[in-house]
Amino acid sequence: MTEMWERFSYYGMRALLILYLTKHFLFGDKDAGLLYGSYASLVYATPVLGGLIADRYLGFKKAIMFGAGLLVIGHFGMAFEGPASTRVDGVVIRDGLYEQTFYLSLAFIIVGVGFLKSSISTIVGQLYSEADPRRDAGFTIFYMGINIGAFVATLLCAYLGETYGWQYGFGAAGIGMLIGLATFIHGDKYLQGVGAPPESANLSKPVIAGVSREWFIYLSGLIAVVGVWRMIQSTGDLGVLLVLVGFVVTAWLIWFSLSKCTPIERDRMLVMLALIALSVCFWALFEQAGSSLTLFTDRNVAMGTVFTAGMFQSLNPMFIIMLAPLFAWVWVKLGRGGREPSTPMKFGLGILQVGLGFAVLILGASLAGPDGKVAVIWLALMYLLHTTGELCLSPVGLSMVTKLSVARVGGMMMGVWFLSSSFAAYVGGMIAGAMAIGGDGSDVSLGVESLMVYTSVFEKLAMLAVGLGLLLIIVSPWLARRMHLGENPS
Repeated sequence: MTEMWERFSYYGMRALLILYLTKHFLFGDKDAGLLYGSYASLVYATPVLGGLIADRYLGFKKAIMFGAGLLVIGHFGMAFEGPASTRVDGVVIRDGLYEQTFYLSLAFIIVGVGFLKSSISTIVGQLYSEADPRRDAGFTIFYMGINIGAFVATLLCAYLGETYGWQYGFGAAGIGMLIGLATFIHGDKYLQGVGAPPESANLSKPVIAGVSREWFIYLSGLIAVVGVWRMIQSTGDLGVLLVLVGFVVTAWLIWFSLSKCTPIERDRMLVMLALIALSVCFWALFEQAGSSLTLFTDRNVAMGTVFTAGMFQSLNPMFIIMLAPLFAWVWVKLGRGGREPSTPMKFGLGILQVGLGFAVLILGASLAGPDGKVAVIWLALMYLLHTTGELCLSPVGLSMVTKLSVARVGGMMMGVWFLSSSFAAYVGGMIAGAMAIGGDGSDVSLGVESLMVYTSVFEKLAMLAVGLGLLLIIVSPWLARRMHLGENPS
């Protein structure tokens, strides 16, 4: 329940963020896309560090409560929108106090997710032993809770924010997180010690100036909020940092694979690195849902009078709820007959489908009316293809890392997998910025002109993803053999 409400708050805010940036603060599409991408990038990156702190020092239960508290502050801070920005002689006039409050609220959310996200998943796993027959059912309920929260949030928060005022949508997200925190505190007695600190006595020991280790971690978390507050306003610096970290980590892993591994370990590591790199393409395009695709929906989709642009993000969790059991059944059925697609094949199918999703929008755009509006059915088909692509690729990613990693760098490779999503989110923000309408946002031309801009980029994305997907499908038998499944790596 706690994770359901956390996802409610996250996806509720996500449904509104790009629209809030472009309509309330009057950011141009390029700057708004980069800011959204930077935010999403940090949301994916911080759980790596937060999970490490929870695992070694704080314990998952305390990390969840601290993270949830930061999230409540951040989401309610977003509700203080202030006066709408104005444009005078081509210059955007923003209220500096409320703009900085917005950035600070994002920072609270980012650090809060860092402490909570990985801890809540781990604590669910610790509730059951590996042999417990209820384990899979528990994770199924957990997974369904995530998507139910996302589905309801994108409908409710987007509707409230776009219809009655931004503060109502963001406020609803904050209330959702507050309910999640209260639920976790109330249910603490049922955890029976699960998620406790690894060494409780060490938490009370002073580390600096008489401050205990536990409070030092909390204070460090608040200092991190200040650091993220500054970083989120320097999107270019974040991009440089991600590229440098990615280059160093990739170079070291290639060196490690070639010089420190057995031939089988080397093949497995190199296949995994290749698939992780290709997954960046998938997630960068998939993340357009929260940025360019929401702006496209707002400007170039015939939505009718009931639905708002942000509400269409609910199609993804809705399709997951409907199709995840079917996909699980299909994989099991194919597996029993020895026909289940290999991991590289599933990655290829996922990337292919995200490309076909953009191809569907191009087809819909070719049938648009004179006002440049695309029928909503094409948007729904795009989300369907993106969701089926996600169901092919996403569930096997973590499984791949655990199966193919060399044991002595297993934890590091799990971090690399999550950091690749962080890099993909930033790249996604750059892609969204490439679809900027009206340059700095001062002259947003709607209709046929904006449709031409979107479709020109959609065509490139479709060709890239379809080409990569087909190439990966073709070479997947060769990659699957290099995985050496069932062989002794020594």
